[in-house]
Amino acid sequence: MSTTPTDTGLPPAAEPSSLPQASTPTCPSKPTILHLGDDVRWNHDLYAELRRQFNIIRTYSMGREDFKEKLRSGEWGEFVGMYRPFWNTGGEMGNWDEEIVSLLPRSVRIFTSAGAGYDWIDMPALSARNIIYCNAASACTESVADTALLLILSCYRAIPWSFLAARSCDPEEFRDANQNIAAVTHNPAGSVLGIIGLGRIGVRIAQKCKAALNMQIAYFDVVRMRDSEEALAATWCDTLADLLATSDAVCLATPFAGTVLLGDPEFKLMRPGTRLVNIARGKLVDEDALIAALDDGVVSAAGLDVHADEPRVNPVLARRRNVMVLSHTAGASVESHVGFERLGMENLLGWKEEGRKGCVSAVNLREVEGD
Repeated sequence: MSTTPTDTGLPPAAEPSSLPQASTPTCPSKPTILHLGDDVRWNHDLYAELRRQFNIIRTYSMGREDFKEKLRSGEWGEFVGMYRPFWNTGGEMGNWDEEIVSLLPRSVRIFTSAGAGYDWIDMPALSARNIIYCNAASACTESVADTALLLILSCYRAIPWSFLAARSCDPEEFRDANQNIAAVTHNPAGSVLGIIGLGRIGVRIAQKCKAALNMQIAYFDVVRMRDSEEALAATWCDTLADLLATSDAVCLATPFAGTVLLGDPEFKLMRPGTRLVNIARGKLVDEDALIAALDDGVVSAAGLDVHADEPRVNPVLARRRNVMVLSHTAGASVESHVGFERLGMENLLGWKEEGRKGCVSAVNLREVEGD
């Protein structure tokens, strides 16, 4: 049964019992895929096409030991791919580390999953097996960028302080915020937003902040994005140090590559009073170093959708009135979920028709051999 909350704004999903979701008898002429997690809720016509072209085996929400045993026993046969339409189910087996990847049959060639991040996958191990991984970052781009704009504005306008004071229902706290916030808040117009990672989400954040807040855009990325740079009238910084030294606000929009990106040395390069927003991955930031930077005034405010030790939030950061903390929900919207479903199926159908050329959101094609 689906654990997705009741949604508004779109037609209600059909009852799972009325949908042709169950595993069907295997057809030898069709390749087999595993469907991990909940039923498809919205894109039923596309799922029907997926069923027409693939044998689909449902695993639902299976724990790690059970999942490993099924792989060891070969019960699912020589399946070619996996499909996970939601990020909140289908991942009960835990991280896809070397242990899990090594148990996959040699027939597996593609894994499509909801969500933008993929730090829960041992990508080198997956690539070494020539398995293409397709994420769904484009499906949640709008939601994540909207949340980034919210967090950026919250840093400039001390929204957490005002919100907490009003919510306390304490007249003294209300009066304190009402009388003193104006002395420490600013309008973001004309200030420099430095974006770390100018991918699809980074570009959309830049577009929104430029159009809505009249901010100037700078960026750092391992590859210079000349087309996006020109369209945004953005400034490319060829080093992270250069970006940090020239930005009034810094927004992290880059995947986690296994190491901290912003620690004590990096905070020391920032302008006094810099704002920090993280909608990428919590482990990109050394939270102790961030606390020290907030204490010193190097960072004047922070907006954090993600945290280093999720689902635990650093209580020192959470208590601060110049820090807005969220529950890793930047990409969470009905529209994102609809897109997650659709994009995963489009990747599978495209791969079946054209091989790697048909994958619309693969992240490791350079590391995977073959067609």
